[in-house]
Amino acid sequence: MNETRIDCFPTCHARGASPRENVNRLNAISRRNRKGLYPGQHPPGFPRNESKRRAGIWLLTILALFLLHLPSATATARDRDTAEIKAEAIPCFVYHRFGDSRYPSTNIPLDKFKAHLAYLREKEYTVLTLGQAMSCLRSEKDVPDRAVVLTVDDGYATFLSEAMPLLREYGFQATLFVQTQNVGDSGYLGWDELRRLQAEGIEIGNHSASHAHFLNMKEERRLKRFRNDVQKAQGKFAFKLEEAPDLFSYPFGEYTPGMQEVIRDMGFTAATAQKSGVMHVEGDRYALPRFPMGGPYATLEGFISKANMRPLRVRQEQPKSPVVENNPPTLTLDLEAEAVDLSGLQCFVGGGRDCNLKRDKKDPSRITVTATKKLTQRRTLYTITAPSNNGPRWHWFSHLWVRPKIAE
Repeated sequence: MNETRIDCFPTCHARGASPRENVNRLNAISRRNRKGLYPGQHPPGFPRNESKRRAGIWLLTILALFLLHLPSATATARDRDTAEIKAEAIPCFVYHRFGDSRYPSTNIPLDKFKAHLAYLREKEYTVLTLGQAMSCLRSEKDVPDRAVVLTVDDGYATFLSEAMPLLREYGFQATLFVQTQNVGDSGYLGWDELRRLQAEGIEIGNHSASHAHFLNMKEERRLKRFRNDVQKAQGKFAFKLEEAPDLFSYPFGEYTPGMQEVIRDMGFTAATAQKSGVMHVEGDRYALPRFPMGGPYATLEGFISKANMRPLRVRQEQPKSPVVENNPPTLTLDLEAEAVDLSGLQCFVGGGRDCNLKRDKKDPSRITVTATKKLTQRRTLYTITAPSNNGPRWHWFSHLWVRPKIAE
């Protein structure tokens, strides 16, 4: 996928534009980048009217002299407009199977998925691909205030047969992460189908070749095997789809700092992990959070809540690795406290309240979170939430813990 140079543009979001116009704008940006032309630029030899140009210069000069007498009023209006439209965070959702009740934990019934899409259209959300969202966030320009990303992992056949008709009906895009060794297997999409989806605007991401449990391996072997596996998948994508993805999704959502470094070194733009939360400008783009939409988490009420969630921003996180060294593990966070009411902080372990949250007496924005019991699952989330100090919204952060010795 070609990198979208949003930084060459004044904004990712046109004020007053509809969600479809915002998406069309981003798609047009991508096409123009490939041509080497950007809004406001002209190809060599483009005719210009000299008299109009000179008149425009005089008009701009007069306007500039006038504005010099109103600097503070102009700045105030500009700041107010920016505050009204700027949103530096985007919720991201992950789905797996659609309308396949044989696998309830990773499946979403079609009526619930349709309800999700209907809500997004009713509330005029802009639905971006993950690549578009990353371009907006990395450019630090204005992001549509109501924007979400829909992602799908594993490349199951039900994405094409069940989900795509609904996505077409509502005119929404999605990002599909595929592990190449399963392409064409029973229950999975084939390469011809992936090419057709790509032609329809579905963004394809790398989900590795083998979809292995890499954390089961020792560190030295893990990183070498992981790099080779991802490179193998990239080669397959380049051969079959004529382009290699620049987005990655860790198999099972499991990762280590070493694996993050491999993905960064290989030139990927971003990578998603198995932890919930909201993507934002200062977040770690090589461990992006996504809200799961499968099994008991796929309700419309839960989807609406997550679509309106804000990020709980963290300055420092210790440890950074998800691998459990001591059980139960302790998580230490330095929070950016300006936007939240710290007195309303809550913690959860795997969805339950079996945790202790302590605030530092000298620095209340520093907290420690520890489960009250040993973790018994292979993957467990510590989730911390806090109410906004200005409005009804909540802020969310989670840390993934993995116990590789537990077989799966």
